[in-house]
Amino acid sequence: MAFLQVEEIEKRFGRTEVLKGVDFTLEKGEVLAIIGSSGSGKTTLLRCLNFLETPDRGRIVLNGDVLFDASERKKASESDIRRKRLHFGLVFQQFNLFPQYSVRKNITLAVELLNKKLPAQERKSREDIAALGSELLKRVGLGEKMDSYPCELSGGQQQRVAIARALALGPDVLCFDEPTSALDPELTGEVLRVIRELKSSDRTMIVVTHEMEFARGVADKVIFMADGVIEEQGTPQEVFGSPRSEKAKAFLANILK
Repeated sequence: MAFLQVEEIEKRFGRTEVLKGVDFTLEKGEVLAIIGSSGSGKTTLLRCLNFLETPDRGRIVLNGDVLFDASERKKASESDIRRKRLHFGLVFQQFNLFPQYSVRKNITLAVELLNKKLPAQERKSREDIAALGSELLKRVGLGEKMDSYPCELSGGQQQRVAIARALALGPDVLCFDEPTSALDPELTGEVLRVIRELKSSDRTMIVVTHEMEFARGVADKVIFMADGVIEEQGTPQEVFGSPRSEKAKAFLANILK
């Protein structure tokens, strides 16, 4: 059984069908790149996986546990949704850092809030949480910026802080929604470099991206989406080298020219 199974996910907004039966699987430690034109459903798919949107149909199964099944009539509670959301970390296009907090506080805030809800014997000490923030900042190459504030950082540095924040809760799957789209070209490389380094640590990741060379060089699997469906999926060599879908051929011919 695959580590992540996404089965027949459908999502509508009013009369608009955004996802029309999306299926894919992902093994533990694999990196999946999702490519496609704007409006193809890529971001909505990530939001469904992160329980920021509720699919109208389908199932999400992680490591054998059914996290979501639209056929179940019982509505999940807010606390249950928050618990399931912890399985997936999400790095947004915009950095969404809290300007009033230091860089390290931005990373540890969610850990602190979650820690308070644990039984006393399971809680981490303040020192342990601070050490986690420091360790993650060093991991993304910002160990010297622990006490800085977001306004003092470049866009690339802010996005690296956002990646460290997503890692802080130890998600099973780390998702990126076009993590370099808000960055100048010269800052894109530093963020992609961090994602490449995460791959070497057996991190399971889903990356929505317009960076074709990154997708070709880092991903284990590539999905091309168009009009709410998966038009093409396979290895980077298969999708980029010999696409079968006419829509995929047209997209790649246009974006790679």
